[in-house]
Amino acid sequence: MAMRFHLDGHIHSAVAAGLRRRGIDVTTAAEVELLGADDEKHRAFALAGGRVLVTSDDDFLRLHAQHIAHAGIAYCRQGSRSIGEILRSLLLLHECFDAEDMRGRIEYL
Repeated sequence: MAMRFHLDGHIHSAVAAGLRRRGIDVTTAAEVELLGADDEKHRAFALAGGRVLVTSDDDFLRLHAQHIAHAGIAYCRQGSRSIGEILRSLLLLHECFDAEDMRGRIEYL
């Protein structure tokens, strides 16, 4: 199954636009009415849809360390990468892994 993404409120919407231009399925927090929602709601939404959660929120690293189920996390430390760099990293993930490969895994962008 092809990898799909969910961008939380920390990731710029231009990343979603870039992914969509390349035919990749992506949702954003604003689009699914999760802007400002707590981490658990984002995690549950992404897990239910088999979506890799793209975030710069350190709290998701703690969730992973606690072995809480997730469909995958793509983590980028806030301010460490440009929009283009984040987009290129996600495109590489999409090319190299499928949804099952990412289940329960963190990739650092």
